[in-house]
Amino acid sequence: MTLLPESVWDYPRPPRLERVAVPVRIDLGGTTVAETREAWRVLETSHPPSYYLPREAFTCELLPRPGRSLCEWKGAARYWSLRQGEHLAEDAAWSYPAPTAPFAPIRDHVAVDPARVDACFVDGERVTPQPGGFYGGWITANLTGPFKGGPGTQGW
Repeated sequence: MTLLPESVWDYPRPPRLERVAVPVRIDLGGTTVAETREAWRVLETSHPPSYYLPREAFTCELLPRPGRSLCEWKGAARYWSLRQGEHLAEDAAWSYPAPTAPFAPIRDHVAVDPARVDACFVDGERVTPQPGGFYGGWITANLTGPFKGGPGTQGW
């Protein structure tokens, strides 16, 4: 399947949740640690999508991390590290245990920052991590920006 062209500037604000029916995969430590055809993605103006996989799609350990943050749209987030054998991806993931009503489908789902693991894939395509290390978006070849996250973009 070829993904249709999308501009992140056409994504809505407030963000929208969208079901993803293609394979989504995460690799860590030389092995696949999560794979599903039942992911969700969050689409928000100027951001590459973040992908949320069902918790049961993960075969690695999900280790809770201290700290929380608040998203005005999704609610309170908690953070996770991923461990696959001797490989540890610290603070690589987040979830919303009690999301707001519009984001209720991502309860029991986990999002992963592609910059903190070996690789992430959407429909077989390796994604590029969103610049800046804060938002954790997944850039695929069909997306156009500019993307929020890099130097000088925090005020967008």
